[in-house]
Amino acid sequence: MAAAILGDSPTTINRVPKLKDIYTFNEVIKVTGTSVTFDEDANRLTINPENLHLPEAPYDLVRRMRASFYMLGALLGRSGNAKVSLPGGCAWGPRPVDLHLKGLRAMGASIELDEGYVIGSFPKETVPGGEFKLEPSSVGATVNLVLAAVKRAEKFVIKNAAKEPDVVLLCDTLSKMGANIEGAGTDTITIQKVDTLTGVDVDNDPDRIETGTFMIAAAMHPDSDLTLTGCKPKDLGVFPKVFKKVGTEFTIDGTTIRVKPNGKIKPVSVKTAIYPGFPTDLQAQWATLMTQAAGESSITDSIYRDRFSYVPELNRLGANLEVEKNRVEIVGGQKLSGTSVMSTDLRASVSLVLAAMAAKGKSEVLRVYHLDRGYENLEEKLNSVGASVERVKE
Repeated sequence: MAAAILGDSPTTINRVPKLKDIYTFNEVIKVTGTSVTFDEDANRLTINPENLHLPEAPYDLVRRMRASFYMLGALLGRSGNAKVSLPGGCAWGPRPVDLHLKGLRAMGASIELDEGYVIGSFPKETVPGGEFKLEPSSVGATVNLVLAAVKRAEKFVIKNAAKEPDVVLLCDTLSKMGANIEGAGTDTITIQKVDTLTGVDVDNDPDRIETGTFMIAAAMHPDSDLTLTGCKPKDLGVFPKVFKKVGTEFTIDGTTIRVKPNGKIKPVSVKTAIYPGFPTDLQAQWATLMTQAAGESSITDSIYRDRFSYVPELNRLGANLEVEKNRVEIVGGQKLSGTSVMSTDLRASVSLVLAAMAAKGKSEVLRVYHLDRGYENLEEKLNSVGASVERVKE
C-alpha cells in the first residue's frame, strides 16, 4: 500500500483482507490527497496517488498502527520530503525507529525530530546513496529504506537486510512497477534509481502467521481434521519442521495444508529468530499449544524481550506458565477451565481464543479489538469447522 503512492498511476492490490489495520492505513494514505477505493466484496484495493499533495502522516492516525511509519520512506521517495509522526502499535516492548532514521541519513536524507514528528527531506532530486548495515536486521527499517531509495538514490545497498516474505513481496511489486532492485530475500539488497514508477495490478500473499495460527489450533484438538486452502507453505520458514516435532500429522500439497492430530502433543521448546527462524508472531500461540503438551517446554523470544502479557491470562484459565526475562517456562498437561480473560495485543488475543476453545466450559475474551488488526472473520472461520465462538458487543 505504501509502495503504491510511489507510482504515477493507480495501483490495484487484490486479496486484501478486511482488517482494522487496512482501514487505518487507508485513512493515513488519504491524508496526502491520494485516492483510496476499497471494494470489500472483492477484497480489492485501488490506490491512485495522482493528486498527492500533502506529504504528511499525522499522530492521531499513525499512533494506531506502527506500520503507518512506512509513510516516511514512501513520502520521501515520492515527494523528497515528509512529516510523519513517530509510531504507535501494540503495547509491548521497546521498538525504536533509530535504524530507520540512521539508514535514511546514510542515504543522504536530512532527518530531524520535532514534537513527536520526524521531519525528513532530501537536499536534491537525486542523492548518491551509499551503504547501510542494519544491526540488527529489521523488516520495518528494510521496508522504509527500500521505499525511500527507489526513486531518489543513485545506488543504495542495504546490508543485513530482512529476508521476510513481506520484504520480498514489496520488492517484487516495486520491480513490477519499474524499480531496479536486486537481492530481495538475501542479506544484501541493492537499489538503483529509476525516474518513474508505474501503477500495477498485484496479488497480495497469504498471511503465514494466520496459516501457522490455524495449524496450531488444529493440533490442540485431537479429533480434528483441518484443511487449510490458499496457503503459501514456502513462506513458513522453519515452522513446519518445528511443528512436525509436536507429533501432529500434516501434509502439504501445493497451496493446501491438511492437519490431522494423532494423539498426544509432545513438548517442543523454541527460540524465536528472524526469518526463516521461528516467528515471534507465533510464540504466544505456540505457548498455548504447549499448555496441552505431555511435559515441560520453554519459549525464548530473542526478538522482543517483553512479549509475554498473555501469560497471566493463560494461567487464569488453568495453565502453568512462568516468565523470567525473555523466556517462558511451560508445564504442559494442565486442564483448562473457562473464565474471563483480557487480551493486550494482536497475537495475545488469538492465543487466548485458542486456549478458550480447548478449555472446559465457557470463556470470555475481552478487548478483542486487537484481534481485528490481524485476523479477518476469525470467529466465522473457526465456527465453520466446528468451534463455538460468538462475538458479543458490550
